[in-house]
Amino acid sequence: MSETVNIRELNDLIASKASFVSMIRTGMDRRIIGQKHLVDSLLIALLCNGHVLLEGVPGLAKTLAIKTLASLVDAKYSRIQFTPDLLPADVIGTLIYSVKNESFEVKKGPIFANFVLADEINRAPAKVQSALLEAMQERQVTIGEETFKLDNPFLVMATQNPIEQEGTYPLPEAQTDRFLLKVVIGYPNKEEEKAIIRQNIVSVTSPITPVIQPHEIVEVQKIVEKIYIDEKIENYIVDIVFATREPSKYGLADLSSIISYGASPRASISLALASRAYAFLQGRGYVIPEDVRSVCHDVMRHRIGLSYEAEANNISADEVITAILDKVAVP
Repeated sequence: MSETVNIRELNDLIASKASFVSMIRTGMDRRIIGQKHLVDSLLIALLCNGHVLLEGVPGLAKTLAIKTLASLVDAKYSRIQFTPDLLPADVIGTLIYSVKNESFEVKKGPIFANFVLADEINRAPAKVQSALLEAMQERQVTIGEETFKLDNPFLVMATQNPIEQEGTYPLPEAQTDRFLLKVVIGYPNKEEEKAIIRQNIVSVTSPITPVIQPHEIVEVQKIVEKIYIDEKIENYIVDIVFATREPSKYGLADLSSIISYGASPRASISLALASRAYAFLQGRGYVIPEDVRSVCHDVMRHRIGLSYEAEANNISADEVITAILDKVAVP
């Protein structure tokens, strides 16, 4: 009974704190036509204090999305254009000798922001990628002998172009695993495209007014951490992840030759975190199976290794996840 009361209280708390969600969506809609899924994915990552890997062709408003979100949250934003000649110091910062003070001084890099856009992350060599991903994981940066904590909230949105692979350095599996979500975005429809044209041929754009402050986002993240996950939902999450590792035990023997390796325990954690954030966006203080199913593709698609047979037959990770969701029993 007390649990029900707690959930009721939590629902009331969420209702009182979630008004900024619709304001952010409205603010994003003013600048970005369509791409509802992208906006929701950024909100989920923000609520979980996680990071997003975005895959899509150039020109789909990826940069504009995170820049607009940073303005709506009144947060510090920085953009790093990844190139083959980039150095780790260009991302995290370095020590510079001051002749005046006769000592080395820290010059902080663009990683010191609330929202960081890592544009075309697969264009930079492994050393630079690992410097960024270490900062993402540890939430801190060491320059010389000093360690600096990164501000909260801290969200990295990395983009990669799925078409042009010449001269790129694909992210290793262990590094893609550190992204809470991998979101694949497609082209707008005809009506959206016409609206995009109309919006962009007008020279005047209305300024963006912040709707929430960074410290308020941190408070909301603490509320999201309290969202209730029943043991049945936990079992459901574990079954989905284990079905990628032992498909034959779940009546999915066909997938054994398709999957070369299954999702890691980080997938289970991310699925639980993202489900909570999705429940918050729906104004609920508890997670239901539909929340898990809604975020499953974005959480899992970069965590499943496909075999050569899958690639030869053009079977995608999304098709594998759909097959698993269709088969695993829903609580």
